[in-house]
Amino acid sequence: MTRIVVLGAGVSGHTAAAFLNRWLGKDAAVTVISPNPDYNWLPSNIWVGLGRMAPKDVLVPLAPIYERVGIEFKQARALGIFPHGSAALDKPHVEIESTGDKQPGTRELVAYDFLINATGPKLQFEATEGLGPAGHSLSVCTADHAEHTAKVFFSHIQAMKAGARRRFVIGTGHGTCTCEGAAFEYAVNLEFELRRHGVRDKAEVIYLSNEYVLGDFGMGGAYIRRNGYNTPINIFTESLFAERGIDWILRSHVQKVEASRLWYKNLDGEEHELPFDMAMLLPPFSGVGLKAYDRSGADITHRLFAPNGFMRVDADYSPKPFQQWSAQDWPRVYQSPEFSNIFAAGIAFAPPHAISTPRTTKDGTPIFPAPPRTGMPSASIGKAVARSIRDSIEGKPAPLHAASMAEMGAACIASTGTGLLRGSAASMTVFPIVPDFERYREYGRDLSLTAGEIGLAGHWIKHLLHYMFLYKARLRPGWAAIPE
Repeated sequence: MTRIVVLGAGVSGHTAAAFLNRWLGKDAAVTVISPNPDYNWLPSNIWVGLGRMAPKDVLVPLAPIYERVGIEFKQARALGIFPHGSAALDKPHVEIESTGDKQPGTRELVAYDFLINATGPKLQFEATEGLGPAGHSLSVCTADHAEHTAKVFFSHIQAMKAGARRRFVIGTGHGTCTCEGAAFEYAVNLEFELRRHGVRDKAEVIYLSNEYVLGDFGMGGAYIRRNGYNTPINIFTESLFAERGIDWILRSHVQKVEASRLWYKNLDGEEHELPFDMAMLLPPFSGVGLKAYDRSGADITHRLFAPNGFMRVDADYSPKPFQQWSAQDWPRVYQSPEFSNIFAAGIAFAPPHAISTPRTTKDGTPIFPAPPRTGMPSASIGKAVARSIRDSIEGKPAPLHAASMAEMGAACIASTGTGLLRGSAASMTVFPIVPDFERYREYGRDLSLTAGEIGLAGHWIKHLLHYMFLYKARLRPGWAAIPE
């Protein structure tokens, strides 16, 4: 029996494991290894971070689901990959360490015929002094972080109701952060909640970002066609902020966060101090720190992973000037060039380069967004990898199935509020995610499939997606028919 091991149970890993189990049945044994007991629908952490949902509304316990459908689940973190085997186990395997309640810290070797690395990111709060829940800023990167953030937010609501004024700083906590869309959505949701609580007049909301223009989102921005004009997306996003009285500071790298104040540097090299009462700042990402070893135990991590800890796949990683970067550099099948039975999916794969234009200060400090790889792309990549592994097991040439970010589109819905009749959403679609200036010479994208609008319809869709994807995550009847 073929043994498939999936490291990680986020959007990409959970998707891959579920489809492999469905397609292969008793012809393969699927094992999922994750340090967390729950699946977290990350987009809705925004609402948890403002008290509109509880952690239980965005978390799904994995063990009962996997037991029901016949997937083996081990609550553990992966430590090392042994693609040639080792003295302890002749077959390719991973070494894991239990994080469950029973025998935490216990190590085990798990053999595989195929391995999917879907470990996601390490949250590098340590990249900026004082950043993160252990320091002086807040986060919505996990359900626990978001729950704590909501409690702090409500304490400020009560203070404002008593007459105090507050400054909220939302954004990125380092010059190389990604997930600007999440910070953007949290900012507009926070502003909505301030109005809902009747304290908007006592609050200043500032969006602080490493983006060169508002709405870059790590995708190099976009153009959208509206009323016969091709309009840069920053006009769309700036109008959204202007209507809500949200100020913005761009092209900035946070250098240090202390209690009630932070320091940042901008692309011009200017350094500024910014006092705040509450700061929700996202961290940069890296790989989780997986190591790789040959049969003798020698470290071969550099053969599988890039220096940032993400796994190398079928991308063009050759160093070249920005002007020579191409959509063709991006991976299509997410297979390790070193080991054909190892794949990386979701955030775990190493991008060949940024999508946004790389920029640095005169002293060399990088200030530009890293590429986003979450949500729809992660799920699509996980499913494509699962298809390729299925085909290989069935004797077909593999991998046949591609999910290049330069050949797929994505949708982003930044919704405010959670009610059915109150709130709105900024809905944006881009195609492709990675601009392809060879196919779409002027703007890099198909403007007939790249659009944006603000209104209640997108707000409803965001609610529908929340419940639909949690239903899918639970692998309920018909789950496979729900698109990625």
